[in-house]
Amino acid sequence: MAKLKWGMIGGGEGSQIGPAHRLGAQADGMFEFAAGALDHRPEVGREYAQRLGVTSDRAYGNWREMLAGEMDREDRIDLVTIATPNSTHFEIAKAFLEAGFNVLCEKPMTMTVKEGEEIVRVAMASGKICAVNYCYSAYPMVRQARAMVRAGEIGKVRLVVTNFSHGHHGDATDADNPRVRWRYDPAMAGVSGQFADCGIHALHMASFICDDEVKTLSADMASTISSRELEDDAMINFRMEGGTVGRLWTSSVAIGRQHGFDIQVFGETGGLRWASEQPNQLIYTPVGGRTQIIEKGEGGLHDEVQRLSRVAIAHPEGFPLAVANIYCDLADAIRGETRDGLPGAADGVRSIAAVHAAVASGKEDGVWKDARPPMFR
Repeated sequence: MAKLKWGMIGGGEGSQIGPAHRLGAQADGMFEFAAGALDHRPEVGREYAQRLGVTSDRAYGNWREMLAGEMDREDRIDLVTIATPNSTHFEIAKAFLEAGFNVLCEKPMTMTVKEGEEIVRVAMASGKICAVNYCYSAYPMVRQARAMVRAGEIGKVRLVVTNFSHGHHGDATDADNPRVRWRYDPAMAGVSGQFADCGIHALHMASFICDDEVKTLSADMASTISSRELEDDAMINFRMEGGTVGRLWTSSVAIGRQHGFDIQVFGETGGLRWASEQPNQLIYTPVGGRTQIIEKGEGGLHDEVQRLSRVAIAHPEGFPLAVANIYCDLADAIRGETRDGLPGAADGVRSIAAVHAAVASGKEDGVWKDARPPMFR
């Protein structure tokens, strides 16, 4: 089977997320890295793309040049990944979708709910895929948790508790670090800092595993470092459409925590726990029974889990391979085989609607807000 052609915008040298995309896209031999506009400095981006193996005629100076260059090629790219600052996602994604390209966008998909709803409509009209990189949902044992909930193995879900809290932005003297600064700058990040950056991964994970959507929320947002315009800590209470109660904490100033992403799901007949720092294990406790550790790679797992597990039990699979699973699902979807777990534009607009609802709630001392975008109410 011929490789699909893949291009990338952003994610240049020194990028935090760029290497994970390049490793993930090429891990299973499904995509060829064919085109790139990797840096806001045109010559730097062109040079770096060529070092990574992109031919000189497809190493572009910016995304507009890339769109124009790929439009009429017989061998044009099958998928473009957008890994640029938040404020640019909407314009780039819309342009490529309208031109008939499949898109994988970094989160948040857009900065406003209106933009998010437009992306949903443009994707539907174009017939092309617009996926959003909620890559943590592609870890095999997260897929196992979702499958167990769907199969009724823990009964009706009553409560979900999740957090994504780290301490890597806890040093106030690091304020001018460009990898930190933009996350708290409204011009680049939008209306929210930490919740839009990390918290929506936790919120999406709650919806993904519980197979339900967030309906309402109440938020307390704080900027614990006074120089920051946007929050670096948030506590979100939420209710899901099926009645599940949710609790979410997200922070970037929790010094001592490293990655800090975990989730617990409590049902009528059992509970599940998954943590990103031990991603190959799912902790399961049946009501009245002993706590069990379900290991990636062992027998008896759901089919979806076996499909996305590459190496034998007790051998770790980490973050780049979770990203690779998104690309596996994308390759299948581009070839016409629908994958249920692939996060799409609807997930993206639900997330940004929740962000705006949380910001509004925080400004009103935690007043409960409808977290759904208007198009899904």
